[in-house]
Amino acid sequence: MHAVKRRNLVWSLFAVVAVLIALSGAVDRIGEADAEAALKRALVTFAVSRALNGAISVAQGTELAIEPAGVGVVLSLGQVLDPINDLVERFSAVMLVAASSLGLQNLLLDITSTVIFNVALIIGALLVLAAAWSPGEAAGRWSDLSRRILLGAVFVRFAIPVLVIFSTLVFDVFLAAEQAASIEALEGMQAKIEEINEQPAPVPDPDESMVDRLGALLDRSLDSIDFSDRLERLQAQVSQASEHVVNLIVIFVLQTILIPIAFIWLFVEALKGVGRRLTRN
Repeated sequence: MHAVKRRNLVWSLFAVVAVLIALSGAVDRIGEADAEAALKRALVTFAVSRALNGAISVAQGTELAIEPAGVGVVLSLGQVLDPINDLVERFSAVMLVAASSLGLQNLLLDITSTVIFNVALIIGALLVLAAAWSPGEAAGRWSDLSRRILLGAVFVRFAIPVLVIFSTLVFDVFLAAEQAASIEALEGMQAKIEEINEQPAPVPDPDESMVDRLGALLDRSLDSIDFSDRLERLQAQVSQASEHVVNLIVIFVLQTILIPIAFIWLFVEALKGVGRRLTRN
């Protein structure tokens, strides 16, 4: 008898606390702030990827204009940039999916924080309280059903905001520094490619004398040597940038797909465990 009363008391406290948290809106406010910050990060990263893709496309598109100058190494520029260009295009698609997932989380946060879900939770709590403290055997028979209704209402009401808070916590602890470093590296790569794009192609002057043409040819040869050296450094930086792109893909797949799936599963199992434990005779 004492065990039954203690179990009813625990369920009653659980129901009241859940309703108070829902009505306070504290979890919703934290979740909304975290979701907006995550969406902004995703959009900024998407913009960086598109800007890098645009800079690479311009660099590849200007090869034909530069090649006739006789530098001789410009043809390999497209070959150097082509692998990361393909990777960045795929990364942009991943970021679009990630941004859509975060936008959906924002929408679900707005929906689950409305009055109708609070009312559903209050109804579940009232059913639990009525079944726990009403006299007679009928109330006891309805107690399991009322508790399942309450657990379902708790899941629907709190799953999304708690998911967003949990994902943000994981991001801040394990992923934030890696993301910042990767974005900085991609922005540095974009700046270097734009610097190459801004270099004007040498155009021969038909009025130049033979001596001037020989001097210009020597200058272009020296520029070619310098450009070749910079191209080799660029190739090494492209390899590093590819690693950063892969890191960002992993980060956003974790944050927007794998962590939400794992959390929802854990949340459901936790509620099931609570229900089994509190209904155990």
